[in-house]
Amino acid sequence: MAAASKQEDIHKPVLRKETPSILALGKLFPQSKTLDHAVRFLSQVRGTDKTLMVVQYFSKILIWYFLKRGRESTAQRVRNLAGPISDFRILLRYYGLLPLIQWMQYVDNTPSSSPLLLFVDRLQNICNLIYYPLEHIYWLGAHEVIPITMEKTNKIAIWSCRFWAAYVVLQFVHLAEEYRLYKTRLHSVEAQVRAADLKAKETGEPVDKTVYKAELAALKAEKAGILINTIINTGYMPLTVHWSLEKSSFPDVGVGIFGGIAAVAQFYITWKST
Repeated sequence: MAAASKQEDIHKPVLRKETPSILALGKLFPQSKTLDHAVRFLSQVRGTDKTLMVVQYFSKILIWYFLKRGRESTAQRVRNLAGPISDFRILLRYYGLLPLIQWMQYVDNTPSSSPLLLFVDRLQNICNLIYYPLEHIYWLGAHEVIPITMEKTNKIAIWSCRFWAAYVVLQFVHLAEEYRLYKTRLHSVEAQVRAADLKAKETGEPVDKTVYKAELAALKAEKAGILINTIINTGYMPLTVHWSLEKSSFPDVGVGIFGGIAAVAQFYITWKST
């Protein structure tokens, strides 16, 4: 037994104390769930796009601010950043038709909550089916990848934004119908809760409200989603009208403000979903 114990001691690994190293830079950064979340967020195209969107639109406000104070060179440097970002965001949407086709399949193969929602979804799909190719052609023409005159390129850009504007208008109808359906379901659940309370009062037996609480929580989340999407759509509305007109007096700082509102709201939604 003593010999076996001695043999085990011989093969037992020796734990050495780790020697501090100036090369161990990872020790300087504590483990962080926020960092993990940010990596997941920025690893997705949507996350990168929403981050750049925030920078793009708030850059317009900064440009206005610096120009008001006579700092033209600083404003130009911000422009030099915002221009490529805007261009790159258009390029990032190169794959837009693929998820659109998936969504179209889903819409036409899944029962809808109401006939109006189905009708609006289909109209919006048609708008996007025209919008994306026009935007792609605009980008290729603007970069002289395909031989299109600048005049025709600009017209294509305007028409692509008109279909985007049509989508945004339809989205207000969509959101209004979503809210109507939400209110109907909310009243139904509240009526069930009242009926359960009345029954408990009559019988003297407690009622399990777990299911009702879950339904009310889901409805609360649905209401928050409708609200945030209404904010996003409201931010987009003046931009789509502005870019749909051949001549518009809407100020660039206004584009920054409304676009910034939509950008922050979309950043929030995308962050929460990753």
